[in-house]
Amino acid sequence: MTAPAVPDTHPPVKRSWYKENEIAVTPWLFLLPGILFFALYVIIPIFQSFWISFHQWDGLGEKTWVGLGNYERLLGGDRKFEVSFWNNLKWLVLYLLAIPMGLFISLFLNQTVRGIRLYKSLFFFPFVISQVVVGLVFSWFYLPGDQGLLNNVVGVFGLGPYNILGSPDSATYGIIAAGLWPQTAYCMILYLTGLNAVDPEQVEAARLDGAKGHKMLWYVIIPQLKPATFIAFVVTIIGALRSFDFIAVMTNGGPFGSTRVLSFYMFEESLSEFGFRMGYGAAIAVVLFFIMLGFITYFLWSMYQDEKGAR
Repeated sequence: MTAPAVPDTHPPVKRSWYKENEIAVTPWLFLLPGILFFALYVIIPIFQSFWISFHQWDGLGEKTWVGLGNYERLLGGDRKFEVSFWNNLKWLVLYLLAIPMGLFISLFLNQTVRGIRLYKSLFFFPFVISQVVVGLVFSWFYLPGDQGLLNNVVGVFGLGPYNILGSPDSATYGIIAAGLWPQTAYCMILYLTGLNAVDPEQVEAARLDGAKGHKMLWYVIIPQLKPATFIAFVVTIIGALRSFDFIAVMTNGGPFGSTRVLSFYMFEESLSEFGFRMGYGAAIAVVLFFIMLGFITYFLWSMYQDEKGAR
């Protein structure tokens, strides 16, 4: 015979709210410091920029409410703003060349050939040096006359001399070429990482079906590189829109203001010796923010649609 069960006379232990929700709450506790710093240094300044853009302010005294006055001035025939806007479009279009160039360099570096580690180091080098240093190097490269390496090289073929940074027609393109050097290296790194995640079974199946060369690349490799391509597009577009460092180092907006972009014009109006017009500079920053936001939203929506269609 079994002994009768003894009833438990101890009252149930009441668990704390944290213990009952520990699994759900703990990840947020780890994320909380990052969220606070992101809100403090990114989200709040964005809203402050919106607020300041509706005022006339020198950064020190009292703000004067002007409503949409700064935006009306921007869109009402500000020649400097027009030049900066069109230069930003040039940066956007030409900077995207870094993506296919990074892809093809990564395809080359993904091969198992002799000395490939040396080649990887050489192509990776532009990414690890400062943009200011890159700007200085290209400024010396573009020096007019016999001082610059470019004119010495083209002079061998009976061409030149060229004054790339001294001409309003070529200065912007010369700066974009300087920016493409490290940006291509960054895209190359993204694609090298993506190539390591390519499914070898799909590649082998495509080979058995007779796919090779450009067909293998277009129909098998590139579809598997969509995540890397998305990141490359976003980072490249952001880099093109905030191309301040190269311009400040190489031309300081010249010659005759022909190389200004929105980020540099914002700096000129807000913090340079020309203005301290914080309200107007904030309005330029808001316009730049919406342009950047539009591109990023488009790519996020496209990626979402692709993932939705793949389900």
